Amino acid sequence: MKKTIIKIQNISKIYSTDRLDTYALKNVSFTIQNQDFIAIQGPSGSGKTTLLNVLGVLTSPTKGCYLLKDKDVSQLNKTQKSFIRNEFIGFIFQKFNLIDNLNIIKNVELPLIYRKKIQKKERLELVKNALKRVGLSHRLHHYPRQLSGGQQQRVAIARAIVGNPAIILADEPTGNLDSENSQSIMNLLKELNETGSTICVVTHDNRYNDMVNRQLLIKDGQLC
Repeated sequence: MKKTIIKIQNISKIYSTDRLDTYALKNVSFTIQNQDFIAIQGPSGSGKTTLLNVLGVLTSPTKGCYLLKDKDVSQLNKTQKSFIRNEFIGFIFQKFNLIDNLNIIKNVELPLIYRKKIQKKERLELVKNALKRVGLSHRLHHYPRQLSGGQQQRVAIARAIVGNPAIILADEPTGNLDSENSQSIMNLLKELNETGSTICVVTHDNRYNDMVNRQLLIKDGQLC
């Protein structure tokens, strides 16, 4: 059964200088339901990444209200934001953001270390299961430099899903990949969506529009 898990109400993000207010987002409102697969699209500088950062509780809106699972997370403190991110949100970045001197197991394990209730043995099982889901069970002890770009992005996806978050946010996840690897990553995100994940992807690539069930078009900080 579909249920609203995100409600954005009249969100604005304003960056102020001495005499000028710049709107990165202006009066944005929409909802996201569980198991939606949403593409946020628009030209460069339109506010796509800012919107994703608000959804990921990485930045707070200047105005408006953000309800995540019926809880207002608009103006939480840093500790509260960290808890929300760790418990409910998985992030996938264009540049992978893997740590070079940690092997794949350690990279994927990172989000779990801050969950004190999860013991080391259980963490290892969760990591192995996540890497199995992305097809990298044979690469557990390799380092990022030993993997291709597509494989590194799969590790980043495993890290995003290892804690079984309700929401996965991806910022241009295919931006650094060739066409074949891009299609493979989008297919993987589609599979994760079909097995229960709610996914929101920032992308400039219209080739994947038929894979998502909704598109949010943004221009000059406003939804079109």
